[in-house]
Amino acid sequence: MVERTINGILTSTRAFDEIYPFESKFMNIRGHALHYIDKGRGKPVIMIHGNPTWSFYFRNLIMSLSQNFRAIAPDHIGCGFSDKPDAKTYAYTLESRVIDLETFIRDLNITEKINLVVHDWGGMIGLAFAVRHPEKIDKIIITNTSGFFLPKEKTFPLVLKIIKYIRFFAVPAVLGLNVFARGALYLACENRLPGKVKKGFVEPYNSWQNRIATLKFVQDIPIDEKDRSYAMVDHVDRNLKMLPGSNLMFLWGAKDFIFDLTFLNEFKQRFPRSETHVFQDAGHYLFEDKPGETACLINAFLTS
Repeated sequence: MVERTINGILTSTRAFDEIYPFESKFMNIRGHALHYIDKGRGKPVIMIHGNPTWSFYFRNLIMSLSQNFRAIAPDHIGCGFSDKPDAKTYAYTLESRVIDLETFIRDLNITEKINLVVHDWGGMIGLAFAVRHPEKIDKIIITNTSGFFLPKEKTFPLVLKIIKYIRFFAVPAVLGLNVFARGALYLACENRLPGKVKKGFVEPYNSWQNRIATLKFVQDIPIDEKDRSYAMVDHVDRNLKMLPGSNLMFLWGAKDFIFDLTFLNEFKQRFPRSETHVFQDAGHYLFEDKPGETACLINAFLTS
């Protein structure tokens, strides 16, 4: 079996290319190499992942959309095949992520309006970009994420609170044992993932150093005004109304263990006329549970 290295990650070519058959591209973002996939031609569709996934999560959607669109999927710094600098070199905050996305889109030299597909923490990143630059946005597909503070009906999940605040547990568990990325393989899907897909999800997070983003994403979730990202989430929360509801589509896995239907209901209160599809037998990794159905809906929405 042939081995190859992508930005320091050793991967098996035969097994990996079968399910992630894309040419890797890199862009220098503020001194760090950001990995991304750019496949197809046509209107640009940028897919923004969350934690602990990477562009691998969008692999089936990339294959489908690239037949009619320019399908672009970056890996955030610290994720996937992008550089994984330490916290002294790179600020793992929402502000950094949005600046990275602004730089990435600018340097792609895209002159037409873009479409976004957002998931998990990528929702807050993408929606923050959208309310900063509404003139650059055409349509947004929103899946199992948030664009606001925790709904009043929800409490902050205990496991995330432990990771955020209890360092003596979080560091060895998340950085040492990779429990966040590995746990998601079993909690985020209703369907059992094949072994090669499980391997694909965790492959970039193969060492203590390479798992830094999976920890920092959780630690950056704002709970009160003292948190660094509170002001930006507040800005997104207050300015979502700038986005036209007719240009938004919601796709939701109803069995999500974090972003459950409470989050979708909050979105629907704000955008009652937006197209919405709920999958009662799907979880947080919606595109793993329902790859064909979601790809058809997204293609139809983007061409309508």
